[in-house]
Amino acid sequence: MLEATSIVTGLHGRYATALYELAADKGAVPSVENDLRDVKRAIETSADLKRLIKSPVFSREAQWKALDAITQRMRLSDLTRRFIGVITHNRRLFALPDIIEDFFKLASHFRGELSAIVTSARALNSAQVNSIKASLKSALGQTINLSQTVDDSLLGGLIVKVGSVMVDSSIRTQLAKLQVAMREVG
Repeated sequence: MLEATSIVTGLHGRYATALYELAADKGAVPSVENDLRDVKRAIETSADLKRLIKSPVFSREAQWKALDAITQRMRLSDLTRRFIGVITHNRRLFALPDIIEDFFKLASHFRGELSAIVTSARALNSAQVNSIKASLKSALGQTINLSQTVDDSLLGGLIVKVGSVMVDSSIRTQLAKLQVAMREVG
């Protein structure tokens, strides 16, 4: 069994670990990772699919019938399709997005990568993403797997989180600090 207990936890962590172990045994981690990337994208872009996996009103048979058709059409590997079948049968389909994220964490960890989350006021272009990755790799000495989120309330700047370390250089935070400083003076 993998020593990944500190990387992923809970229900989704157990399922992600099981899938990772199966994929690693078959030498199929990259294939499953690509499949899960496609599934994640499909869930994020389809309100109907999101409702199907989150809603308890659908029977497991109805969920599997729909997902079997979708996974076949997406041409997912047999391992990924069977895994989705198992979590559907076990009524754990609602956890699929978290399982996918934990699988990505495991894959990154076992490739020796660090995961970082960058939050910005607007979407970053590829040059900006590459610059951030290079800076983090230089500072931390490891390859960085970067996830992006957008929060327009930041106004500008970035929040970078690597593990439990967070660097907040957002304009929102700078303005809040300035406001506190002005209260102390006046």
